[in-house]
Amino acid sequence: MEMNFKNRYFRDLMERIIARNPGEPEFHQAVQEVLESLEPVCEKHPEYIEKGVIESLVEPERVIKFRVPWVDDSGKVQINRGFRVQFNSAIGPYKGGLRFHPSVYEGIIKFLGFEQIFKNSLTGLPIGGGKGGSDFDPKGKSDMEVMRFCQSFMTELAKHIGADTDVPAGDIGVGGREIGYLFGQYKRIRNEYVGVLTGKGLTYGGSLARTEATGYGLCYFTEEMLNDKGKSMRGKTVVISGSGNVAIYATEKATQLGAKVVALSDSNGYIYDPDGIKLDAVKRIKEVERARIKEYVEAYPNAVYTEGCRGIWNIKCDIALPCATQNELDGAAAQTLIKNGVIAVAEGANMPSTPEAIVAFQKAGVLFGPAKAANAGGVATSALEMSQNSQRYSWTFEEVDSKLHEIMVNIYHNAARAAEQYGMKDNLVAGANIAGFVKVADAMLAQGVV
Repeated sequence: MEMNFKNRYFRDLMERIIARNPGEPEFHQAVQEVLESLEPVCEKHPEYIEKGVIESLVEPERVIKFRVPWVDDSGKVQINRGFRVQFNSAIGPYKGGLRFHPSVYEGIIKFLGFEQIFKNSLTGLPIGGGKGGSDFDPKGKSDMEVMRFCQSFMTELAKHIGADTDVPAGDIGVGGREIGYLFGQYKRIRNEYVGVLTGKGLTYGGSLARTEATGYGLCYFTEEMLNDKGKSMRGKTVVISGSGNVAIYATEKATQLGAKVVALSDSNGYIYDPDGIKLDAVKRIKEVERARIKEYVEAYPNAVYTEGCRGIWNIKCDIALPCATQNELDGAAAQTLIKNGVIAVAEGANMPSTPEAIVAFQKAGVLFGPAKAANAGGVATSALEMSQNSQRYSWTFEEVDSKLHEIMVNIYHNAARAAEQYGMKDNLVAGANIAGFVKVADAMLAQGVV
C-alpha cells in the first residue's frame, strides 16, 4: 500500500499501525485514508499531535472477542467467534452495527468501527464509534438456528453493552429477525426494557423510516451533491450494486427523485433491466423469499442476468451507487464507469471503492461521495430511534424522514466546507474525514488523556 504522507510523523505512525495490527489490510486502508486527510489540519493545529490525540484515535478503547457456541437443527454443537470493538466514546456512547458474515474477523470489525467514529460525528448527533459481529452465516439457516445463535451471541455481548454505554444495530446479515432475537435475549438476561439495540420492530420500540434510512439518506446526499453543481438525479440512469436493505431503498428513493435504476446485484451475479428495476419484485425475492436476484428475470424477460457481480460496473450509467461490500469497485471498474460517462458516485456500502478507484474518479472530475458521509443516514436514524426510546415516544414517518433529509444535507455541506477550508475544494473524502475528526478530537482534548 503506497503511502503519500508529507509529514514524517504520519508516515512513522502508519508504519507502527501496520506493524501492531498485522494481517488487517482493511483496517490499514481505512486508517491511511483518514491520516492522509489530516496532515493539513495538524499543520494548523499541532496540539492534536502534541497531546497524543491522533495516536489515541487509531487505537480502540476496547476490543471484545468471544466464543459463540450454539446447537444446529441436527443437534450438533457449532462454534463461531463474536466481536465487539468499542472504538471511541469521546462524543457519546458507542454506536455501530453488528455484521454476521463468514468474512468477519477482527480486522474487518476494526475497520468498520474506525470508520464509524467519523460517520457518527458527521451526523451532528451525540454518538461514538463502535462495531461488532460474528463469522456466523445466517444464509441457509432455519429461523430456530438463527435464534439459538443470536441468543448465545447476546448472552456474552450483554455484559458489555447498554443504552448509555454501547448501542448496536444491524449490518450485513443482521436484519429485523436477528435484532428481535438479540433484543429478546438481552431483555431476558438484564430484566430491563431499554433502547439497547436499534433497528427494532415497530411493536417494541423501533422507529419509522429506520428500514429505509441508509438507502434514502444515500440518495438525499447524492441529490444535494448534484444540486450544488446545478444538476439533479431527475432523468438520470442509475446502477446500484447489492440487493439488500441499502440497495433496495436507494432504488426506491432514486426512483421517487425521478431517476431510473437499471441494475442490482447479489454475491452471485447481477440483473440489468433497461426498462427500469421493478422494486416490488426485488422486495419479494430478497425480503420475503430470501432468494437469489437471478429469479427476477423469470418475471421480467426483458431483463438479463449475468453471473459474477463485479461486471455490473460495465453498464452505462450517469450515477453509480455501490451498496454491496468493501472494495467491490476497483480502479479498472472506475475507468470503465468514467469512459461510459458517469457523473457521480456515492457509496452506500462501507469503503466499497478502492483507493485507486477514488483517485480515478477525483482526477476525472466525477462527483464522489465517500461512505462515511453518504451512507450515514442509517446510523443517524438509529440515533433518532435512541432519542425516541429515551422519550418513550414515537415520531411519524414524515417527521423522521424530514430529520434524516436535513441531516444528510448538512453532512454534505459540512464536508464540502471543511474540504474548501483546508485547500481541497470538492474533495469530499478529505472534507468528511476532517469535519468528522475535528469534533471528536476537540472532545478528546477537553476530556484529558482518556
